[in-house]
Amino acid sequence: MISSRLAALGSPAELIRAASPLGIGAAPNHNSHIHLPPNFSAFANTAQAVGMAADEGCVLLGASNYYDYEVYAELAAAGADAGVYPLFGLEILCRDEAMAAAGVKVNDPGNPGKVYLCGKAITRFERPDAATQAILDTIRRTDGARMAAMVRQCVAALAERGLRLDLDADKVIDQVVTRHGSPRHTVHLQERHVAQALQEALFAAIPAAERSARLTTLLGAAPTLKGPDDAVGLQNEVRSHLMKAGKPGFVAESYISLDQAKQLALGLGGIPCYPVVADGVKPISLFEADAATLAANLQKLGIYACEFIPPRNAPEVLKAFVTGLRALGVLVTCGTEHNTRDLIPVQPACTGQAPMPAVVRAIAWEGACVCAGHQQAVASGADGYVLADGRLNPSFPSVDARIAHFASIGAEAIIRWRR
Repeated sequence: MISSRLAALGSPAELIRAASPLGIGAAPNHNSHIHLPPNFSAFANTAQAVGMAADEGCVLLGASNYYDYEVYAELAAAGADAGVYPLFGLEILCRDEAMAAAGVKVNDPGNPGKVYLCGKAITRFERPDAATQAILDTIRRTDGARMAAMVRQCVAALAERGLRLDLDADKVIDQVVTRHGSPRHTVHLQERHVAQALQEALFAAIPAAERSARLTTLLGAAPTLKGPDDAVGLQNEVRSHLMKAGKPGFVAESYISLDQAKQLALGLGGIPCYPVVADGVKPISLFEADAATLAANLQKLGIYACEFIPPRNAPEVLKAFVTGLRALGVLVTCGTEHNTRDLIPVQPACTGQAPMPAVVRAIAWEGACVCAGHQQAVASGADGYVLADGRLNPSFPSVDARIAHFASIGAEAIIRWRR
């Protein structure tokens, strides 16, 4: 089991005795958040993701997949071969009804009350307990039904507009299996999977010379494409004109609650972690207005870690948020998602590929090491950075002492893994 492999690196006590502060020098390259196939991903497979990370000198690579974690065995094996420490995580969509009723937009700019939540450093995904498995089963069942209905409605809308396609959810799953070599039972469709399947079917059915006119009729609006073979552009147009709210393929999401999402992250042994949008949307949401406001809002929700996707953010905005949050005791990590077809570098950078400020790199590295330390502790049967009930580990005199302890454990574990 993966947890046994992690535990073999040493107990938390052994790791902390051997550790020097942050072990591997000043903020080496790393990435705490990508998506691996069968999630919609820029990568063809896990080997490509780990290979790119190793080529860029990344010492840690974290995955945050939706709803199935079998691929993490591949991440652990490839990471061991390449000297890249694997950080296991998850991403969840949920909804807080009180914030929805109040019209509060959290980290989804178009949907009040809708929340993206991550879980960092999960270790119990191979054998979840009954309560945790029940939440996963609910998500998989409702999400699967929604995706199947969305495919049916999109296909029906296109038929009404003059094009019949032989496509259903099972065929979309088949395409994901063929594309990535993933076991079929691990594939849980996302909107982007459906959009890609529809785009490929449209390209196959309509000659390039006829696409502009036919697509205008089929989508109900003139698509904005770079050219007749702009596959990614058409996938985005399909989502906008067929799948979004008010469009013929739209099917409302069925959400678990924010409390259930936190319970899932904790039940899998992880740290609940809030993905920050910041200036990825303008204006910045009131929930995330500034570092102090965001920290206070997260504390109310019992969330003590957050994650940035720097390609969304200007360097100066990222620096202000990250330094402000860390000063208030919030753990910070950074990643790239890689959840579109754009195969950008694995090492995160800010908008326009501007480098992350040095202080942000240092804080994100500290956060990644804390997550690794939590992962090691829980895999060994010890208490982690947060406890199973979501409380911060109370065995430390201060926030900084807690962070330093788990960062040292994590850094030493990364060093040992790389050996």
